[in-house]
Amino acid sequence: MLALLLPPLFLFSETAVAAESLATPVMLLGAPLDFILFAMTLIGVAVFSKNTLRVAFIGLVIILAYKLTLGGFATGPGVAGFARHMHHEWVTLANLFCLLIGFAFLADHFEKSYIPELLPRYLSGGWFGGFVLLAGIFVLSSFLDNIAAALIGGAIANIVFNHKIHIGYLAAIVAASNAGGSGSVVGDTTTTMMWIDGISPTEVFHAYVAAVVALVVCGIPAAIQQHRHSPVQPVRNAHAHLDWGRVAVVFTVLVIAILSNLFANVVIVGMADAFPVIGVAVMVSILALSFFRQPTWGILPDTLKGSAFLLSLVLSASLMPVERLPEASWVSTLALGFLSAVFDNIPLTAMCIQQGGFDWGVLAFAVGYGGSMIWFGSSAGVALSSLHPESQSVWLWIKNGWHVALGYVAGFAVIMMLLGWNPGDTGHKARETIARQAHQSTTQALPAP
Repeated sequence: MLALLLPPLFLFSETAVAAESLATPVMLLGAPLDFILFAMTLIGVAVFSKNTLRVAFIGLVIILAYKLTLGGFATGPGVAGFARHMHHEWVTLANLFCLLIGFAFLADHFEKSYIPELLPRYLSGGWFGGFVLLAGIFVLSSFLDNIAAALIGGAIANIVFNHKIHIGYLAAIVAASNAGGSGSVVGDTTTTMMWIDGISPTEVFHAYVAAVVALVVCGIPAAIQQHRHSPVQPVRNAHAHLDWGRVAVVFTVLVIAILSNLFANVVIVGMADAFPVIGVAVMVSILALSFFRQPTWGILPDTLKGSAFLLSLVLSASLMPVERLPEASWVSTLALGFLSAVFDNIPLTAMCIQQGGFDWGVLAFAVGYGGSMIWFGSSAGVALSSLHPESQSVWLWIKNGWHVALGYVAGFAVIMMLLGWNPGDTGHKARETIARQAHQSTTQALPAP
């Protein structure tokens, strides 16, 4: 929330005088202090899982205090440097805030459309029914936020498995939701961040090559585990009727989000860098359609807390000296997938976007699905585990959900063998590069004084 209060600072940043060079960063144990403070914040989030917002906010304040006094920013030292940093970042943060709130309302509309109650009718018996449910969660996450897909999938699993869900299957639900969202810019917070930053949906879509493989490799063993633990008990709810109105609201808002992004990036080039077009369009459309189907306003307080938590981490990540990260490669991306199981994938993605040079589809799969390997590695895992406290054990999650890591390695191997590593920069980074090259060419063409 702090980030959303700071955009006015950039009004005076244009007249601020930037320093020729930043101060030498403080090093601790061979690493910049920025990264040490950020790592401590993420560790604190993992350890104090019931106070994540407080830990993330305190971490952000400490990092900001260090950057303002000793560390400096990539855009300059002190308050002026921070204001110039926020000149661009406020758009990303505002977009993300609006989309997190908007997608929470959409997930609620979807849940109340009675689709989750109707789906169990079509599950077959045996272990295959459990796998079909995971596949359904995968598809659901492609157009709903992965957190919502995991929660809806968990609710359906409670019904069809008589509230007896194996921890390995809980891990597979999280993995399926993260895999399904990895190739869609509206399916996961990490891919939405890429989209907001100007990365085309087509540059993320090929993540599904790895995601489908991971779903099969992980989903089949998990379904067999669950069948042995508690088999499918198909539900026949004759009283549930599909609410087409809520389905229409979900579909309409998603279409508006896609069209607004095209308008901001194609029709008026550069508009997406100056104003949170996508997020505002989603929120306005939800409010405009509220006369047709009223959103559940009661979910707003918890959604605001969750959004503030994620925004604190994203802003902290944006302050990291990304020029000191390892060069983007398939090896570093593979490692990021394992790292995202320990550290939340949202700030990792923010740093990668800031650095640039990645194959965005491969990165989306790595940081999205990779976070499933431990229960607190992704927001979907944290959300589902909060409803199943028995799964909040790293050892039990890894022991029973061993197939999640196997799916990650298999999926990554397949996408590299079939498509290879194809890095690229789009959006504002490409425009900045072109502008810088044009400026250099013009400067060189000018006669010497």
